Amino acid sequence: MKVGVDPSLCEAHGECMSILPEVFDLDDDEVLQIRDGELSSAEEALAERAVASCPKGALRLST
Repeated sequence: MKVGVDPSLCEAHGECMSILPEVFDLDDDEVLQIRDGELSSAEEALAERAVASCPKGALRLST
């Protein structure tokens, strides 16, 4: 499973970063950065929670 972001929707509220900081981060310009690669099984449940918590619906999961 991988997580992605629609940058046109993301407003950098940071909900995802508070749930899974190992995967989500903001760069110096406050643009959301997502770690490349597959999520571990332990990260998958947290990623689902992060996607659900995004107030703008900017995050998505894919297989």
